[in-house]
Amino acid sequence: MKHYIGTYECKADSKGRIMIPMPLKKQLAKNLKEGFVIKRAVFNSCLELYTFYEWSLLMEKVNSLNRFNKKNNDFVRRFTAGVKLVDIDMSGRLLIPKDLFKHAKIDKEVVISSVVNILEIWDKTLYEKSINEATVDFGFLAEDVMGDKNGTVIS
Repeated sequence: MKHYIGTYECKADSKGRIMIPMPLKKQLAKNLKEGFVIKRAVFNSCLELYTFYEWSLLMEKVNSLNRFNKKNNDFVRRFTAGVKLVDIDMSGRLLIPKDLFKHAKIDKEVVISSVVNILEIWDKTLYEKSINEATVDFGFLAEDVMGDKNGTVIS
């Protein structure tokens, strides 16, 4: 599993292409041949970019769901809605499909943010709003998520 580092600001052109910043392009270099999968995020108005390898691991989990359960079928259908294969071209640009570009409400200013093993692609205004308007105190959230009952950090 690859862990990405960084939050990067870039611009989208009129065709929906984003120039991948060099530090991020270096992190993605090993995955350029296999390509990437882009999809709508589950909880936010942004996009998620997976390496093909990470997507395959996730699809193994999704595929293990009982498809004779309506709730599971509904989840799979919604989770995979709008999923597309994408590449980063020789110039280092990522072309975001128009339907996904519209879904994420991307204007011109874009933020690509690392989220452990995937990347989120946001409209800059929506990203800043999401970060600034978090309804949960981050210190409390960190303690709740990362601390165990004895107050030590889980490693």
